[in-house]
Amino acid sequence: HYPIGLLFDLHASNTALPWSITVHFKNFPEKDLLHCHSKDVIEAHFMACIKEADALKHKSQVINEMQKKDHKQLWMGLQNDKFEQFWAINRKLMEYPTEDSGFRYIPFRIYQATTERPFIQKLFRPIASGGQLHTLGDLLKDVCPSAITSEDGEQKTQVMIHGIEPMLETPIQWLSEHMSYPDNFLHISIIPRPTD
Repeated sequence: HYPIGLLFDLHASNTALPWSITVHFKNFPEKDLLHCHSKDVIEAHFMACIKEADALKHKSQVINEMQKKDHKQLWMGLQNDKFEQFWAINRKLMEYPTEDSGFRYIPFRIYQATTERPFIQKLFRPIASGGQLHTLGDLLKDVCPSAITSEDGEQKTQVMIHGIEPMLETPIQWLSEHMSYPDNFLHISIIPRPTD
């Protein structure tokens, strides 16, 4: 139920490529995963995520102004690996009025490889009350401080997005615009730092 890039960041980013995956065609783990019985269920889940992200970014104004054919084009572009078809619609979801300087809230989820909690998600504005841009470090300090500081002062975790360890000084608005997954969420992995 997670994007493949996120799964790689959480479970295999410190391994050699190519990533070796074993696919099972029987004995579905019903106790661990919801079984999606059709493509329609997957499409509905994807569109629900898009709508949730737009509610955070634009109070649902962009997605509500779109027609059903736009929603279908967004899904078909993703499903058929047609970037231009997908981006023609998704571009509208990534824009904001110049006077706003950013989204209303950043749609993000933080996943930790060392916890049972599925993810952390809360409201976080990209711009501080004083007008300065919030950074990835600001987000982590607010939402998950253990990710950037440990009790002994040694950095024991690494923060990964799309297989990259971004600098903590990176503006969170920029990350949301340029490194969000197709569901318009910024999926952030916190994993143990390799010891070698």
